Amino acid sequence: MVDLDVDLTTTLWSVADAAEAARVSPNVVRNWAYRGRLEAAGSDYRGRPLYRAIDVIRAEKATRERARRTYSLQAA
Repeated sequence: MVDLDVDLTTTLWSVADAAEAARVSPNVVRNWAYRGRLEAAGSDYRGRPLYRAIDVIRAEKATRERARRTYSLQAA
């Protein structure tokens, strides 16, 4: 489970962590990066991209706003 009680401006997430936090599939996160909506902030020891948590949250919010979807108040 992804901890959202950390400093979101400095925390780096893998594709899997970002997908879990945004409640989307990992392919959606990769698609955001491919389309330029999400920029990698670094890479792990294997060269896989890492994304700043706040950037993932912003990309997810922008996607929902473009689709005119709303957030549910239900907890996961």
